[in-house]
Amino acid sequence: MSSSPLETESIQKAGQPVADLTDGVRHALDVTLRGCEELIPQADWVQKLSRAERTGQALRIKLGLDPTAPDIHIGHTVVLNKMRQLQDLGHQVIFLIGDFTSLIGDPSGRNTTRPPLTSEQIKANAETYYRQASLVLDPARTEIRYNSEWSLPLGSMGLIQLAAKYTVARMMERNDFHQRFSAGTPISVHEFLYPLMQGYDSVALKADLELGGTDQKFNLLMGRHLQAEYGQEPQCILTMPLLEGLDGVDKMSKSKGNYIGITEEANTMFAKVLSISDTLMWRWFTLLSFRSMAEIEALRKEVEAGRNPKDAKVMLAKEITARFHSPAAADAAEQDFINRSKGGVPDEIPEVHLSGAPLGIAALLKSAGLAPSSSEANRLIDGNGVRIDGTVISDKALKLPAGTYVVQVGKRKFARVVLG
Repeated sequence: MSSSPLETESIQKAGQPVADLTDGVRHALDVTLRGCEELIPQADWVQKLSRAERTGQALRIKLGLDPTAPDIHIGHTVVLNKMRQLQDLGHQVIFLIGDFTSLIGDPSGRNTTRPPLTSEQIKANAETYYRQASLVLDPARTEIRYNSEWSLPLGSMGLIQLAAKYTVARMMERNDFHQRFSAGTPISVHEFLYPLMQGYDSVALKADLELGGTDQKFNLLMGRHLQAEYGQEPQCILTMPLLEGLDGVDKMSKSKGNYIGITEEANTMFAKVLSISDTLMWRWFTLLSFRSMAEIEALRKEVEAGRNPKDAKVMLAKEITARFHSPAAADAAEQDFINRSKGGVPDEIPEVHLSGAPLGIAALLKSAGLAPSSSEANRLIDGNGVRIDGTVISDKALKLPAGTYVVQVGKRKFARVVLG
């Protein structure tokens, strides 16, 4: 199946040279292209940048996110990082919360109808979305909008007029719709409204550039199409790759467990970044770090010349941890990791009070929340994964008398158990 006309619109690939640029425009273009998948079309974006430099009028840069979950992970921050980079160039960024489009449900990449969220779920999720995004964006320079502002007043008449600006035939050329139709999988009529309403957001906001993941390309291009239909200058499109998770294989996802939540504890965040492969580290540097590409390339050459890659990974881990916590928290997380690597005990560990001494080791681990079950506790003991006061425990029949013990499971789980 060939892609739809929207998906095959003539583009200039990221990295294509453009001549006769001022230093300011070239720098802005370099910032735009860093780590991106596609810039559509690049020539139009250069014209917009040149006009902005000439007139002093900031460009309007839009990112829309549906609050489908209450929390975001660092994979979501790839586009937020790009927004911040463009924000730092002086442009106006718009953080659009899709409270109306969430009621429809985004069909992108779906092989079934996505159940729409309730207004209560959307409101609850949106409450934390922007607060978390503000850990990356500068809140003082960010315009926050909700697409219900213009979607609800559009009304039935406006919706019919909007729907008349696109054909069913072109909508069915979209890959996910075509595949579902061919497989006999139901497609609800309201799902056709999602790309139309997301595209209409760009009309309402008069966007110059819209960002999104590669899976959003059809929806983003719909904005260009509709802006032209409404007599506006079409926006440019910047798609960012989907970040691979901790495993380096699948995209970062909570369902796959290969993610780092931006609200996770500093020590956990730091340790998770250090767990990624040396190869994946450089891709994360490009997509997640605010260091210049020149700095990153210099660091890569140092590693190729013999410097320990762990040094570079620690820099990345500290930068990410500091962004979502603080520089002091990042320093403390590094020291905590060093202590654990040497078999030491973190400065702060939870204290658990248990009764029933003497208590079997498996029951203690389960009651202290260090193992989900007694059988899993025994498996951990068999694998030499349990320490008490620094000593590896191998006896599954061990019973502990009353007292206070520092119990460690694996590399990261600790508890001070007061047994009475």
